[in-house]
Amino acid sequence: MSRIVIVGANSCIDETIEALYDLENIHLIDHTVDADEGFTLGTPRPYSPKTAERLLKVRGMEKDLGINKHTKTQPISESEIRSQISSDSVESVEAEVNAMADRRNDLNQRITELNAKKRNLELLARLPIDLDLYAGYKSIGSIVGTVEKDPTEAIGDLGEVFVSMDKKLGSVAAVFVKNEDRQQAQNILSECGFTEIAVPEGSGSVNTALSNTEAELAAALREQDVVAKETEVLFEKYKHFLRATDEMLTVDSEKGTLPVRIASTKYSFLIDAWVPTPEAESAKAQLESKVPAICVEIEENRSRRQAESDAQEDRFQTVPTKMRHGKVTQLFEYPTKMMSVPKYNEVDPTVLISIFLPLFFGFMVGDCGYAIPFIILGAYGLKFAKNPDWRAIATVLFFGGIWAFIFGFFFFGEALGMHFVGEYVEGAVTYTWAGLLGLDHLHEFFEGFLINGHGVGKIDPEFVGMLLRLSVYVGIVHLFIGYVVAIYNKTVQHGFKHGFLEKGGPFLIFIGVVIFAYAFGWALIMDKYSIGEMFTVTSVLVEMIIGIVLIAAGAVLVAKSEGAMSILIETVDAFGNILSYTRLVAIGMSKAGMALAFNYIALGMIAGVNPDPAQAGEISIIMAILGLVIFAFLHLMIWTLAILSGGLHALRLQLVEFMIKFYEGEGTEFSPLKFKHIKTISDKKINEA
Repeated sequence: MSRIVIVGANSCIDETIEALYDLENIHLIDHTVDADEGFTLGTPRPYSPKTAERLLKVRGMEKDLGINKHTKTQPISESEIRSQISSDSVESVEAEVNAMADRRNDLNQRITELNAKKRNLELLARLPIDLDLYAGYKSIGSIVGTVEKDPTEAIGDLGEVFVSMDKKLGSVAAVFVKNEDRQQAQNILSECGFTEIAVPEGSGSVNTALSNTEAELAAALREQDVVAKETEVLFEKYKHFLRATDEMLTVDSEKGTLPVRIASTKYSFLIDAWVPTPEAESAKAQLESKVPAICVEIEENRSRRQAESDAQEDRFQTVPTKMRHGKVTQLFEYPTKMMSVPKYNEVDPTVLISIFLPLFFGFMVGDCGYAIPFIILGAYGLKFAKNPDWRAIATVLFFGGIWAFIFGFFFFGEALGMHFVGEYVEGAVTYTWAGLLGLDHLHEFFEGFLINGHGVGKIDPEFVGMLLRLSVYVGIVHLFIGYVVAIYNKTVQHGFKHGFLEKGGPFLIFIGVVIFAYAFGWALIMDKYSIGEMFTVTSVLVEMIIGIVLIAAGAVLVAKSEGAMSILIETVDAFGNILSYTRLVAIGMSKAGMALAFNYIALGMIAGVNPDPAQAGEISIIMAILGLVIFAFLHLMIWTLAILSGGLHALRLQLVEFMIKFYEGEGTEFSPLKFKHIKTISDKKINEA
């Protein structure tokens, strides 16, 4: 990354800002107060207040009409939308939208008041009192409201009480007392759970007033429907204009306030910015070509050495990271950014995540029947989902589903927990697709590539040991890459000696643990060691000694770089992290066990299908349909659990076991000044077309 300095007269600041946005490759460095003698922060451009005011109006109108960033609109050309903004279209649209919004707000207020009045009248209608009798007295007053208990007896001789008690509709009471007894009456009523209500103005029967209110409310609701339709008309009429204007004014507002991020004097400005080094010379030439009055200097080409950054001023120490990825790899930036943006001088783990995350997910699922819905759902999400969270899930489902199909077809040879082919074993309850569908020659196809002709059984005792060892080997390879990347990062930042001294210790401990554990396991677990085989004894001892030596060497390095206490942590971590990868098999085994049980319940116990094709008998159609329904429901449950368990554990292995070995993050993403056209069409693009 290269740091450039742009100097020019204030008279050409607008041209310079436009040139910076046109280049779309300039990451601005914010100026700090008093950083350069004689320079202060600049002031917003004269057009900025008007732009901000219009942007505020546009967003207010969008809110009133229910328009948001997800509203589908037709893009409008940049020149056309600028022309409309210049001709005060924002203000004319605002007058129309505001008139509708004011009318709608008045109606909503009116409807709220009428509903409250209606509720009160419905309560008062149960009392034998006309509206005009509630007020107009000199020496007495009325207290009206809802009650929880009948206050008649408690009020006693203070006045006259009218009560209607109804647990379902609510109880209401009207109390008439002398003015001097009013406080006493209210105290008594409060003990009865009294809540005062307003008596609507009017005269005559309450029922008549209620009918009139209901008629007014109905009219107001009809008018509200009319306003809602008018709102829909305005929505359709102005959605394209408002979204395009919002986008245009947002960028104009950024441009207008950009001077407050740069250094400025009364007559000139100074801009510090980052540019990718390969494009630095080109950027300098283009900027000076677009704005001849400015001078652009390439101040430095920053290497990835940490010492070089540390020697700079604080504002120039952090170099932005430009994450360069292809279309597919870019989809996996989400997990990386969950941790944070990688630093400029460390490896971006996105590529490694794009390889191992779907691979681990696919291995844990390893079933064609579950993989196909994953692929379809993932493809649908990648095509239509806009939310980054949903797109991240769709990415794992799609690519993980592809790996799940590959493992399910070529390695495990199964779909929905059943092998495609296989021989019936007396007393077993396992089903095969060939047996269920009566495909007697299906084995001829799968025998060519599946292990043992039917694939690896996830809970078959014959393969469990092999799968566990495989998961450990996968973990060793994955962690090995993590340790190597850690040494590489530190080598890039500080040189090989520093890198090896800091990260070589954990790496040597890891290698030592692997060799020692392998030799120890080979001797004790795999049962290939015997007293009579001196060559095997010797090799085992040599491997153990090599492992111990490497652990000791790593411990010395760790003690020097991180302290003696870290030796135990690194050693335990090496064991723990390797064993953590056995979850790759454990998840698959748990899913296979559930599928085996569910298949037997749905097909064997309910539908009555005999696992032995040779003894297949007649099956009740009703029980077969019921069995298929339960079969689908139970496998849907496994499929859902596969998303959660497979996705979470595959992600965990990336973020916890793997990335923690080398990833520090907390970098700043390269964010160039640019106009991202979504609701508008660039004039430059139109001219090029």
